[in-house]
Amino acid sequence: MFDTMTVTKVGGALAGALLVFLLINWASDIIYSTKSENGASAEAAYLIDVPKSTPEPTTTASVGPSVAERVASADITKGQKVFSKCKACHKITEGVNAVGPSLYGVVGRDKGILAGFSYSNAMASKGGAWSVEDLDSFLTKPKDFVPGTKMGFGGLKKEQQRVNLIAYLQTLGN
Repeated sequence: MFDTMTVTKVGGALAGALLVFLLINWASDIIYSTKSENGASAEAAYLIDVPKSTPEPTTTASVGPSVAERVASADITKGQKVFSKCKACHKITEGVNAVGPSLYGVVGRDKGILAGFSYSNAMASKGGAWSVEDLDSFLTKPKDFVPGTKMGFGGLKKEQQRVNLIAYLQTLGN
């Protein structure tokens, strides 16, 4: 199939390519090194100042309605449709837990205390009641609102979906 000369050429080409790769890597390490001569990490040649936080808005005209105001005018039917993303892990029947706790009466209920459900330590120690603002923050990205939560859901990015869902959850119990 292959004669010895062809195998030798292919082997030489591979060895040559590896040698060229190693030489380029060695040269780029020398040129773009971040280590000083004594082996310690060198500082950047220049620093770019980046503000630590964004300034607060100075006018109230740019601030929209609060979460509670948006929930009051939300579409409960659409919220029920959004709940289909939750129903694999949560039930809406009082006292019936699944992978997640029952969401019956969740709005206004204390966080992490529903009887018969084993919450993560992070959620159990969160404290306070589930306000519409807290639910909005939690539903945006659960692991940001309660670091260490067992809830694997990534969150609802669309604000209107969250508001509609919270409005639907308000109709359950209480």
